Amino acid sequence: MALAAEAKTPGVILVVGDSLSAEYGLKRGSGWVALLAQRLSEQKKPVAVVNASISGDTTSGGRSRLGALLAQHKPTVVVIELGGNDALRGLPLQTSQDNLQSMVQACLAIDAKVLLLGMQVPPNYGSDYSAQFAAMYASVAKTKGVALVPFFLKGVADVPDSEKMFQNDRIHPLEAAHPLLLNNVWPALSKLIA
Repeated sequence: MALAAEAKTPGVILVVGDSLSAEYGLKRGSGWVALLAQRLSEQKKPVAVVNASISGDTTSGGRSRLGALLAQHKPTVVVIELGGNDALRGLPLQTSQDNLQSMVQACLAIDAKVLLLGMQVPPNYGSDYSAQFAAMYASVAKTKGVALVPFFLKGVADVPDSEKMFQNDRIHPLEAAHPLLLNNVWPALSKLIA
């Protein structure tokens, strides 16, 4: 009996991100994380979604918060969507990479699966920095053996007239873009909760 009850224990997806996941500038319930919860409900998947994203957060902030979040929510899957603010603030890439690796390791230590959402920076940061920044996510994912979405904003930030997909600050996607963000995440995430 106990085994049957244990088998039905719902999973928990913990999303640790920044403003892109915290519904910055959007009405509540319209961001990609809320849309994820809706999709899981519609598909009758017994998975809870906890959005622990904070606008303006960096990899350092995420790293410092993660231990308490893991202890509180005991997630089966952790989605890490951080790093964009590190780049905007000009923080050293090695520091960001170390923080991401530490976060991934902490998740793996409690047997949680991890999905890393990669970011890219605008070309005005210089081609070397841009390439190194994008490669940082692939490196962490490969080193730690975790799932990766290479570019979270694919189809939103890399299309012609992309400014039409963003709020006036040209950093935060409009509500209409969030279903696309979920579609970028879903193929990799659905494999982790199957």
